[in-house]
Amino acid sequence: MSGSPANEGSGGQFHWRPETYLEEIRAEVPRFEELQEAAIDAIPFAPDRVLELGIGTGETTRRLLDRYPGATVTGLDSSPEMAFRARELGIEVRLARIEDPLPDGSWDLVISALAVHHLTDAGKRDLFRRVRETARALVLADVVLADPQVTPLEPGYDMPAGAGEQAEWCRGEVVWSADDLAVIRAMYQ
Repeated sequence: MSGSPANEGSGGQFHWRPETYLEEIRAEVPRFEELQEAAIDAIPFAPDRVLELGIGTGETTRRLLDRYPGATVTGLDSSPEMAFRARELGIEVRLARIEDPLPDGSWDLVISALAVHHLTDAGKRDLFRRVRETARALVLADVVLADPQVTPLEPGYDMPAGAGEQAEWCRGEVVWSADDLAVIRAMYQ
Protein backbone atom coordinates (compact mmCIF):
# COMPACT_ATOMS: atom_id res chain seq x y z
CA MET A 1 0.00 0.00 0.00
CA SER A 2 1.83 2.91 -1.29
CA GLY A 3 0.62 5.99 0.49
CA SER A 4 1.55 9.02 -1.54
CA PRO A 5 4.97 10.42 -2.40
CA ALA A 6 4.13 13.54 -0.39
CA ASN A 7 4.04 11.27 2.63
CA GLU A 8 7.45 9.72 2.03
CA GLY A 9 9.45 9.49 5.23
CA SER A 10 12.94 8.38 6.15
CA GLY A 11 14.28 5.26 4.51
CA GLY A 12 11.91 5.63 1.55
CA GLN A 13 8.97 4.40 3.60
CA PHE A 14 5.59 5.98 3.08
CA HIS A 15 3.63 7.30 6.01
CA TRP A 16 -0.07 7.96 6.15
CA ARG A 17 -1.39 11.21 7.56
CA PRO A 18 -3.80 10.56 10.45
CA GLU A 19 -6.28 13.21 9.30
CA THR A 20 -6.73 11.60 5.85
CA TYR A 21 -5.90 7.97 6.66
CA LEU A 22 -9.39 6.47 6.49
CA GLU A 23 -10.23 8.21 3.23
CA GLU A 24 -6.91 7.15 1.65
CA ILE A 25 -6.99 3.56 2.91
CA ARG A 26 -10.56 3.06 1.71
CA ALA A 27 -9.47 4.28 -1.73
CA GLU A 28 -6.55 1.80 -1.86
CA VAL A 29 -8.32 -1.09 -0.13
CA PRO A 30 -11.91 -1.14 -1.45
CA ARG A 31 -12.88 -3.96 0.94
CA PHE A 32 -11.40 -2.20 3.98
CA GLU A 33 -14.71 -2.23 5.89
CA GLU A 34 -15.20 -5.96 5.24
CA LEU A 35 -11.62 -6.67 6.37
CA GLN A 36 -12.15 -4.73 9.59
CA GLU A 37 -15.44 -6.50 10.36
CA ALA A 38 -13.93 -9.91 9.56
CA ALA A 39 -11.02 -9.17 11.91
CA ILE A 40 -13.35 -8.34 14.80
CA ASP A 41 -15.55 -11.35 14.00
CA ALA A 42 -12.45 -13.59 14.13
CA ILE A 43 -11.69 -12.73 17.78
CA PRO A 44 -12.24 -16.12 19.45
CA PHE A 45 -13.27 -14.92 22.94
CA ALA A 46 -13.84 -11.74 24.95
CA PRO A 47 -10.26 -10.57 25.57
CA ASP A 48 -9.15 -8.71 28.67
CA ARG A 49 -5.62 -7.65 27.59
CA VAL A 50 -5.10 -6.80 23.93
CA LEU A 51 -1.97 -5.76 22.07
CA GLU A 52 -2.52 -4.14 18.67
CA LEU A 53 0.46 -4.08 16.32
CA GLY A 54 0.52 -1.10 13.97
CA ILE A 55 -2.43 0.66 15.60
CA GLY A 56 -2.49 3.54 13.11
CA THR A 57 -5.36 5.87 13.93
CA GLY A 58 -6.99 3.23 16.13
CA GLU A 59 -9.76 2.16 13.72
CA THR A 60 -9.41 -1.54 14.56
CA THR A 61 -9.19 -0.78 18.29
CA ARG A 62 -12.31 1.40 18.10
CA ARG A 63 -14.23 -1.49 16.57
CA LEU A 64 -12.77 -3.97 19.06
CA LEU A 65 -13.77 -1.78 22.00
CA ASP A 66 -17.29 -1.35 20.57
CA ARG A 67 -17.64 -5.15 20.65
CA TYR A 68 -15.62 -5.80 23.84
CA PRO A 69 -15.87 -2.65 25.98
CA GLY A 70 -14.15 -4.34 28.94
CA ALA A 71 -10.92 -4.93 27.02
CA THR A 72 -7.75 -3.03 27.85
CA VAL A 73 -5.79 -2.24 24.68
CA THR A 74 -2.13 -1.35 24.29
CA GLY A 75 -1.22 -0.18 20.81
CA LEU A 76 2.13 -0.03 19.06
CA ASP A 77 2.96 2.15 16.08
CA SER A 78 6.18 3.50 14.60
CA SER A 79 4.59 6.78 13.53
CA PRO A 80 4.45 9.50 16.21
CA GLU A 81 1.53 11.14 14.37
CA MET A 82 -0.48 7.91 14.28
CA ALA A 83 0.35 7.10 17.91
CA PHE A 84 -0.83 10.57 18.95
CA ARG A 85 -4.11 10.12 17.05
CA ALA A 86 -4.72 6.65 18.52
CA ARG A 87 -4.17 8.00 22.05
CA GLU A 88 -7.33 10.08 21.52
CA LEU A 89 -9.21 6.81 22.14
CA GLY A 90 -7.99 6.94 25.74
CA ILE A 91 -5.78 3.87 25.44
CA GLU A 92 -2.09 3.28 26.02
CA VAL A 93 -0.10 3.68 22.80
CA ARG A 94 3.63 3.11 22.59
CA LEU A 95 5.93 4.35 19.88
CA ALA A 96 7.54 1.12 18.64
CA ARG A 97 8.08 -0.95 15.53
CA ILE A 98 6.60 -4.44 15.24
CA GLU A 99 10.14 -5.72 14.68
CA ASP A 100 11.02 -4.56 18.22
CA PRO A 101 10.54 -6.83 21.24
CA LEU A 102 6.89 -7.02 22.24
CA PRO A 103 5.91 -5.32 25.50
CA ASP A 104 6.35 -7.51 28.57
CA GLY A 105 3.41 -9.45 29.89
CA SER A 106 0.97 -11.97 28.62
CA TRP A 107 -1.75 -10.94 26.19
CA ASP A 108 -5.14 -12.51 25.66
CA LEU A 109 -5.10 -11.29 22.09
CA VAL A 110 -2.59 -9.82 19.68
CA ILE A 111 -4.34 -8.22 16.71
CA SER A 112 -2.96 -6.48 13.65
CA ALA A 113 -4.64 -4.98 10.60
CA LEU A 114 -2.72 -3.90 7.51
CA ALA A 115 0.71 -3.75 9.15
CA VAL A 116 2.45 -7.14 9.02
CA HIS A 117 2.72 -7.09 5.21
CA HIS A 118 5.53 -4.56 5.66
CA LEU A 119 7.77 -7.28 7.16
CA THR A 120 9.92 -9.67 5.16
CA ASP A 121 8.92 -13.34 5.32
CA ALA A 122 11.65 -13.92 7.93
CA GLY A 123 10.34 -10.94 9.90
CA LYS A 124 6.80 -12.33 9.78
CA ARG A 125 7.95 -15.74 11.04
CA ASP A 126 9.91 -14.07 13.85
CA LEU A 127 6.93 -11.92 14.82
CA PHE A 128 4.61 -14.93 14.89
CA ARG A 129 7.10 -16.80 17.11
CA ARG A 130 7.23 -13.87 19.54
CA VAL A 131 3.43 -13.62 19.59
CA ARG A 132 3.09 -17.36 20.32
CA GLU A 133 5.35 -16.90 23.35
CA THR A 134 3.20 -14.16 24.91
CA ALA A 135 -0.40 -14.46 23.66
CA ARG A 136 -3.39 -16.75 23.88
CA ALA A 137 -4.58 -15.81 20.40
CA LEU A 138 -3.61 -13.90 17.26
CA VAL A 139 -5.85 -12.23 14.70
CA LEU A 140 -4.09 -10.98 11.59
CA ALA A 141 -6.01 -8.99 8.95
CA ASP A 142 -3.81 -8.02 6.04
CA VAL A 143 -2.94 -7.82 2.38
CA VAL A 144 -1.72 -11.16 1.03
CA LEU A 145 -0.25 -12.37 -2.23
CA ALA A 146 -3.09 -13.21 -4.60
CA ASP A 147 -3.96 -13.30 -8.25
CA PRO A 148 -5.06 -10.71 -9.12
CA GLN A 149 -3.29 -8.38 -6.72
CA VAL A 150 -5.94 -5.69 -6.19
CA THR A 151 -4.23 -3.54 -3.55
CA PRO A 152 -1.46 -1.34 -4.98
CA LEU A 153 1.92 -2.34 -3.56
CA GLU A 154 5.13 -0.35 -3.17
CA PRO A 155 8.17 -2.60 -3.91
CA GLY A 156 10.52 -2.87 -0.95
CA TYR A 157 7.90 -1.50 1.45
CA ASP A 158 4.93 -3.82 0.89
CA MET A 159 6.00 -7.47 1.14
CA PRO A 160 2.87 -9.59 1.50
CA ALA A 161 3.08 -13.37 1.69
CA GLY A 162 0.41 -15.90 0.82
CA ALA A 163 -2.45 -16.37 3.27
CA GLY A 164 -1.79 -20.11 3.54
CA GLU A 165 1.90 -19.59 4.23
CA GLN A 166 1.22 -17.08 6.97
CA ALA A 167 -1.42 -19.33 8.53
CA GLU A 168 1.17 -22.11 8.60
CA TRP A 169 3.87 -19.83 10.04
CA CYS A 170 1.61 -18.63 12.87
CA ARG A 171 0.00 -22.07 13.39
CA GLY A 172 -3.41 -20.69 12.56
CA GLU A 173 -6.07 -20.85 9.89
CA VAL A 174 -7.48 -18.51 7.28
CA VAL A 175 -10.98 -17.62 8.48
CA TRP A 176 -11.89 -15.02 5.83
CA SER A 177 -10.52 -13.94 2.48
CA ALA A 178 -11.59 -11.72 -0.40
CA ASP A 179 -9.51 -10.49 -3.32
CA ASP A 180 -5.99 -10.03 -1.90
CA LEU A 181 -7.09 -9.64 1.72
CA ALA A 182 -7.25 -12.30 4.43
CA VAL A 183 -7.94 -12.74 8.11
CA ILE A 184 -5.95 -15.41 9.92
CA ARG A 185 -6.70 -16.61 13.44
CA ALA A 186 -4.41 -18.65 15.68
CA MET A 187 -5.01 -20.00 19.18
CA TYR A 188 -2.03 -20.76 21.45
CA GLN A 189 -3.23 -21.52 24.97
